[in-house]
Amino acid sequence: MSKLRSTDAASGACGLPFSHLSLAPAVLANLQQLGYLHMTPVQAASLPIALAGHDLIAQAKTGSGKTAAFALALLARLDPRRLDVQALVLCPTRELAEQVTQELRRLARSQENTKILTLCGGATMRPQLASLAHGAHIVVGTPGRIIDHLERGSLVLASLSTLVLDEADRMLDMGFFDDIAAVVKHCSPRRQTLLFSATFPDGIAKLSAQFMRQPQHVKLEAQHEASKIRQRFYEVRDDQRLHAVGLLLDHYRPGSTLAFCNTKQQCRDLVDVLTAQGLQALALHGDLEQRDRDQVLLQFANRSCSVLVATDVAARGLDVEQLEAVINVDISPDPEVHIHRIGRTGRADQEGWALSLASLDEMPHVARIDQLQGRDSEWHPLSELSPSGAGPLVPPMVTLQILGGRKEKIRPGDVLGALTGEAGFSAAQVGKIKVTDFSTYVAVERGIAEVALRKLDGGRIKGKRIKARALQE
Repeated sequence: MSKLRSTDAASGACGLPFSHLSLAPAVLANLQQLGYLHMTPVQAASLPIALAGHDLIAQAKTGSGKTAAFALALLARLDPRRLDVQALVLCPTRELAEQVTQELRRLARSQENTKILTLCGGATMRPQLASLAHGAHIVVGTPGRIIDHLERGSLVLASLSTLVLDEADRMLDMGFFDDIAAVVKHCSPRRQTLLFSATFPDGIAKLSAQFMRQPQHVKLEAQHEASKIRQRFYEVRDDQRLHAVGLLLDHYRPGSTLAFCNTKQQCRDLVDVLTAQGLQALALHGDLEQRDRDQVLLQFANRSCSVLVATDVAARGLDVEQLEAVINVDISPDPEVHIHRIGRTGRADQEGWALSLASLDEMPHVARIDQLQGRDSEWHPLSELSPSGAGPLVPPMVTLQILGGRKEKIRPGDVLGALTGEAGFSAAQVGKIKVTDFSTYVAVERGIAEVALRKLDGGRIKGKRIKARALQE
């Protein structure tokens, strides 16, 4: 690596306006309209390097603004008049790819006719082939599906000007090194490569040595504001661990909790225990079918599930608003993974709890966390967790599924209109609405869920009779 630039999140680079960059006036105007007034530390540190055309390795946690950092760089190199693939963003999961695509579309508003496609496994191939036949400027996808298209000849990367490896450490964790290598073979050798990673395992150095040209390195401290994330550790025996999660939830009463386990089996066991206690808990791990993963994530994002129990790989790229607590059911052996986990809460102006259960065998892991954070952990006894007597936590929303989506030309406004029109509910009682190809999901307040379901099921949207059901009820 030619240069090492270490940037503290509290450094003077933070807070600079985007107007300090050599961006087109239309791009700056769009950023202002989106409310992007000042750069985050990762944007301030990496954008000048990326805009100058250098290869870049940026180490920064999820939620630091890294998507906009690489999106603005690749959009600056784009020529909309050339309808060939000029930028490729590789992501470890479909969920992250969809988030990246949404952000790219928002940031690309100032550049007319920019075509962005998402190519991920778990979706049918035919619509993707049809979209590629019409041409695209930017492709966002997962390695396996990208390779499928490259082998078919439906995706050509000979004109690629920017390759982005997003959450590269998780792609390596998931065994994608060879897939990344296969994709790179199809890319233009004159491309710029931007690599973003929350941690820096050995595989990152191997990736950069093979596929990057004198990359510059930006590292942001993986610390979180202590005042925003309140951490507490509890010593447990292994046979107490799952029961202790229920005690924590009853004591702290968080409205939305992400619980991390080190194994898929631990995820399943914990969901069984919490469900038996009357809690609405769902598991997210690698054994789930893509449709089930999508529905689990929807319910959690919609606040119709109180606890999401996940492995690290499954939860990568998951960004949930108003996440009140993270529980480390097992301590990660990697202290940077611990920092990454707890950073899911305490976002923006909010505060959050990070609650960790540790057995004697895990004390060396806790020592490494203390060393990385530069302070001793705060320990509390399990005996201080007193039952609230308030009964199980009940999520405030219920997610309803309508059988029909984009293929039936349903739009979010149609669903909102159906609920606020004849059904007579207020817009404030309706939460997030997501339309997919074949289904539409809408969150409604729990108090109106039964009536809303009756109104929708058998009712009409766009003149067509529809069917609806409640998820996980």
